[in-house]
Amino acid sequence: MSSVAGIRLGLCFLRYGSQPGLPFVFFCRKSHSIADPRSKNSGKLSSSCGLSTVAGQLQTKPFTVDLSELREEMDVLKSLKYPKKYITDSGLVKNILYALDPWAHRTMPIIMECNPGPGVLTRALLDAGCNVVALEGLLNFFPGLKKLEKEACGSLRVVHCDFFRLDPNTANAVDAPCMFSDDLMERLGISEVPWDAEIPIKVVGMLRCEKESSLLWRYLYALYEKLSIFRYGRIELNFFMSETLYKSLLAKPGDFKGYRALAVLCQLAFDIQLLHKEHISTFSSSRKSKGASVVNSGESSRNYLCLVRLTPRANLFSEHFPPCDGKMFINMIKQCLAKRKSRIITNLDCWSPGDGEQLLQLLDLPANAVTGNICPEDYKLLFELLMHSEDFSQSFVFETCENLPCFAY
Repeated sequence: MSSVAGIRLGLCFLRYGSQPGLPFVFFCRKSHSIADPRSKNSGKLSSSCGLSTVAGQLQTKPFTVDLSELREEMDVLKSLKYPKKYITDSGLVKNILYALDPWAHRTMPIIMECNPGPGVLTRALLDAGCNVVALEGLLNFFPGLKKLEKEACGSLRVVHCDFFRLDPNTANAVDAPCMFSDDLMERLGISEVPWDAEIPIKVVGMLRCEKESSLLWRYLYALYEKLSIFRYGRIELNFFMSETLYKSLLAKPGDFKGYRALAVLCQLAFDIQLLHKEHISTFSSSRKSKGASVVNSGESSRNYLCLVRLTPRANLFSEHFPPCDGKMFINMIKQCLAKRKSRIITNLDCWSPGDGEQLLQLLDLPANAVTGNICPEDYKLLFELLMHSEDFSQSFVFETCENLPCFAY
């Protein structure tokens, strides 16, 4: 061990004492020294979490950041023309860090942070020992992030890229912040891994409220066809989204208002887990909302953002359900759920004339079953049976669907 490393190790022991299981990560900069949240010696949640809701989490050492040290970055945030939310609250940062739980894997996955802005969460991730890729679409924040990159001694890569604009629908060259996922992964030195391997990358970001559904549709198309980022393995998505969208993803059969194609496809493709729920007043915004005050508007679901983990299922694909059938399956689900009180046998007889009743019997479904009462797993089985039917017309393959993604394949 070098003398410099020995000095750093000694300082950490002086600060924390001898605690089993506590990881130490050293950087060439001032450290906030986040402890492993799984340690029994972790401290209590800080008082700054008053508006947050964290279910079933172990308590961690408080994370604090002096925003006066980030005065330039905060000035940039306030000067932005378009309203955007950023993570700057210490308590929220700590809760996100624990929720991501990068220590739970045999090999710690890369954390891909989308639009980090001032970089408060970035600093916490680095201090926790994570390898971080910061994808920032605004050059305004680059001076601070590039400085942090130099101080992180190889644990941080900063790229001028907007994650939510990856793979534009064009064959021509594109300029940053747009980028093709292949170019990004090659630049970062990330290779493809088998689908059933461990999670290679954890993406963390915030979906824009006005585009959150359409963005989720894009990732669904890419996932079901193993394209874009999902060519590189089961990329885990950790997104802040509206509570309304989160609840819609959990809709069950029989809920004719909420049970839609998006819910069916997400429940089949992902393990869906609520990691954290936070009042929107906790986030720093580039501009004040012109609407009603969020503090005085009660407990409406519109006033909360949910951090939701979407983990692609390792058993999604099989010999009977290959990625090449993914888009066809999505189109089938969208047609079936367009009218959730219509009889499913009508669709089946249209696609495979005369086989509808037999297909329902194979799944022990009644002949009068309506589309809004069929569970996601049964839809997948119906599709696999249809694909092996000699009379299958594949008519829904040529149907025009709304919200088609803009990925370049």
